[in-house]
Amino acid sequence: MCYIAEGRSGACDRYANEDGQLVRLDPLTIIENRESAGGEGDLVPFLDREWDGDLITGEEHFVTAVGAGTTYPDYKPAPFIVASEYRGADMVTIVTEGIFSYCGAKVKIDTDRHLGPECAPVRVDGEPIGHVTTSEYGSQMLSLGGVHHLTGGSKKEGRITCASLLALCNGAAIDVTIDGGADLTIAAGQAPIVNGQREERMRVGCGSATVGMFAAQWQGLVDEVVVVDDHITGVMSEHQAGKVIGWEPTGIKILGRRSTPGRYFQVAEPGTGWGGTDLTDPLTILGDWNPKQARPGMTLLMVSTTGENAAYYELNDDLIPVQQDMPDRLRPSVARIEENCEPALTSVLFMAGAGGSLRSGVTENPVRLTRSVQSALTRVTVGGAPVLMWPGGGITFMADVTQMPKNAFGYVPTPALVAPIEFTMSAADYAALGGHMDYVVPLAEALKGMPGRQSDHVLSGRRTVARQQRAPWPVEGGTPRTPKVAE
Repeated sequence: MCYIAEGRSGACDRYANEDGQLVRLDPLTIIENRESAGGEGDLVPFLDREWDGDLITGEEHFVTAVGAGTTYPDYKPAPFIVASEYRGADMVTIVTEGIFSYCGAKVKIDTDRHLGPECAPVRVDGEPIGHVTTSEYGSQMLSLGGVHHLTGGSKKEGRITCASLLALCNGAAIDVTIDGGADLTIAAGQAPIVNGQREERMRVGCGSATVGMFAAQWQGLVDEVVVVDDHITGVMSEHQAGKVIGWEPTGIKILGRRSTPGRYFQVAEPGTGWGGTDLTDPLTILGDWNPKQARPGMTLLMVSTTGENAAYYELNDDLIPVQQDMPDRLRPSVARIEENCEPALTSVLFMAGAGGSLRSGVTENPVRLTRSVQSALTRVTVGGAPVLMWPGGGITFMADVTQMPKNAFGYVPTPALVAPIEFTMSAADYAALGGHMDYVVPLAEALKGMPGRQSDHVLSGRRTVARQQRAPWPVEGGTPRTPKVAE
């Protein structure tokens, strides 16, 4: 239990003591069912006007948990349990700010460059806050946070991990370093900065895929094409795509581990050079040309999977490639690779598990909420944003932080992250799973900032924000069905 002196705010800056009254300082955030134009809406006080009696439905407004407060450790019902009507169905949304020690962020960084070896620690100010995990197509992944960094290490480690997660989930940039790897500046929805260089493009595919995509466009313009890539380096004359369209053998030799014809692994070490390798001179992956097939004057294009690196060569009399100016006939094909690359972004998914007492703020029998979510009777949102539910036990979810209102997250000095979470279901389903029906309030009262009698705090104001572009309306979760909760 925290103590806040009168006239002061608490250590987490979420609550203040005003004349003995506990006040939630951040405004309650209401989503309006209109598409976002990029603004965040106005902050308005509650009770600025009386409700005129017009019907207010869940098709127009959605009360998020951002700024709603919490009843943690939830020995009493959640701060808001709101009744609304959506498409003729009676719905209930339970709103609370969850305290998450078991939480973190999965970060996808679109880049062709090598950021660091798998399992390498990711640090902020020298403290480990996570680690590098698998590489995915055109991207590299980081796993940040988690209970072992938040509470299982030193106080400094926990404090910096929490501060880093808070900044990242609220859309701010953080600087991280990877042991044996790169220095990064990352922010959700922004291009990553790798070793001081802003990343521009996500690769179009591996070297083999690139050969397949553009084989026909290169035919007749050049004798050989090598697409350099850390994963699979592609060679046109040997590749199936080249064979199908009748590409002639050139006698080229690649220094790497051959997978299938025209596809080579491990041509170089991972790095920040050509195609995510450590190459600055791509010719180092070439062996001697076979004189039975190669000839002086033969032409060669070497290009990376983003088109960022490209060079043109001609074999001299000794069958050695000599770099020449890129001919105009090949420039459009290199530009086509760049054109087909997606813009590089940093994606941040908040990941947590709604366990413990949080569920008892929803129902007297918490396991029924879990089963209702697993049966898709209850829709879970985070600040109104849709979530991806993990299969298996519990309520474990991930949500895109860019789909949430700005500054949706807070923290407590535990250290732990505070995140909004809402559960929406039909009124009949809520009653069936043992919900706190005596604490349900009409949507109109919630919009006026009237907290339930179970809340020990008041709200300071509200702000309205528009639904994020292309985001579904939070209440939409399918037709209410007969619950399958345990008897």
